[in-house]
Amino acid sequence: MSAFDWPALMKVAFQGLRMEPTRFWALTPAEFAMMLGRSGALTPLTRSGLDKLLDAYPDTDLGNEHDRD
Repeated sequence: MSAFDWPALMKVAFQGLRMEPTRFWALTPAEFAMMLGRSGALTPLTRSGLDKLLDAYPDTDLGNEHDRD
């Protein structure tokens, strides 16, 4: 059994938000929750958070075949 109440979710999307079915089915659960104002634990990325990601996953210069002489 699914953890989602599909009839209720579709009713909100189609009737409440007047969303086309193709747009509804293309959304991720996180995107739909955000549209409903239920993003809760989702917080925007801050500069310090970005700096931590950059430190953890630095860009590497692998070169580009178009840059080679």
